[in-house]
Amino acid sequence: MEKTTIEKIMAPVSRFIHLEYTSGIVLLISVVIAIAWANSPFHDFYEHLWHINFKVGFDKFLLSQPLHIWINDGLMAIFFFVIGLELKREFMEGELSSLQKASLPMTAALGGMLVPAAIYFFINKGTDAAHGWGIPMATDIAFALALLSMASKHIPVSVKIFLSALAVADDLGAVLVIAFFYTDQINFMPLAVGAGFLILLMVGNKMGIRSTIFYLLLGICVWIGFLLSGVHATIAGVLVAFTIPAVTRIDEQIYSNNLRKLSYDFEADIPERGSLITPLQNKTIQKVKTLSMAAETPLQTIEHALHPWVAFGIMPLFALANAGIVITSDFFSSIINPVSIGVASGLVIGKFSGILLFCWIMVKFRLSSLPEGANWKHIAGVALLAGIGFTMSLFISGLAFKNPAFIDQAKYGILIASILAGILGTIVLKRIGAKTSIDGEVNA
Repeated sequence: MEKTTIEKIMAPVSRFIHLEYTSGIVLLISVVIAIAWANSPFHDFYEHLWHINFKVGFDKFLLSQPLHIWINDGLMAIFFFVIGLELKREFMEGELSSLQKASLPMTAALGGMLVPAAIYFFINKGTDAAHGWGIPMATDIAFALALLSMASKHIPVSVKIFLSALAVADDLGAVLVIAFFYTDQINFMPLAVGAGFLILLMVGNKMGIRSTIFYLLLGICVWIGFLLSGVHATIAGVLVAFTIPAVTRIDEQIYSNNLRKLSYDFEADIPERGSLITPLQNKTIQKVKTLSMAAETPLQTIEHALHPWVAFGIMPLFALANAGIVITSDFFSSIINPVSIGVASGLVIGKFSGILLFCWIMVKFRLSSLPEGANWKHIAGVALLAGIGFTMSLFISGLAFKNPAFIDQAKYGILIASILAGILGTIVLKRIGAKTSIDGEVNA
């Protein structure tokens, strides 16, 4: 089929969007812009912008919050909703669907959470900043996968799958940490209302309701209930995601058979001349659309539709609003504090040692095995990349601290650790890839 002019123009944009590492590049650009903006003559406008109040609703049902809160509690709920969809898909048929598949990445994720938290807590024990132990526990999957993809084309696919599964398990751990340790006092009335709507979503799933509008409207009600209750609203995103139907209405064989029949009907009625289709062909096309919708799962349809918005809209906007670190002349002396050191040490040293140690234990005692085609150098490279905790770490730092000074110090540690972990992980993986390439040429 010949492409139209607009399709030819948009083709490079489409290819860029669908590259594995594109979202990481866009996120990095947003971070650079945020830091440059915060340190420019327009610093005051940067600070003022995120505190502009936006109102939604009417009378007693009015939500009035600064733009910063709408992004962190509103748009990020959609981010966590997509994480929830990914988790459900992975638990059903993905890399976390069986004990054999999930054992190594989930254990690695556990090590990559416990050791960083312990390092941070040890450094900040007895201080007001000790509550920030959850900050170095998270991995930024977008940055990590982007650097892994750019590191070398010779990295085994199994290593990328391992990192993806590890990051998904890591996200699950981060969600649980937020739910149980970073929730303020709870107002049970709105929480009960939110839970009621959540139950309605579950009932709708059981009844076979597949309408996106149904899950959208009730999902918003769940989000509002959680937001007003004191339980962090992003948890609502994950819980709503688990109510989305993940089954098709017809199986693949029935779909394939019906599609062949409809294709035959369409072809049999091709007009001899003219560019218009016949009424029968139009009816056949509508049947194909209905049939295709029945062959799709709402979970995968919604995930596919939301992923570009999250990757190229919500995450960059979050980075833009939260990564504005002011770098003063005494920047390097100001990072010598327990919070920055605890976060940076937890992300770089803790992630690396925790993931490697727990993987070694699993392999040593034959409870699991390394990914196919991978060696310990690959695992070391992945463990280093897992120290890039940017998005999730920034998010948790905003929940952990009320003191702006602690938040800034955490941001310093996150930035330094993410840069260091990214550079070290890329170097290690590039050297493995280069050696693999040379060995392959010699053997050829």
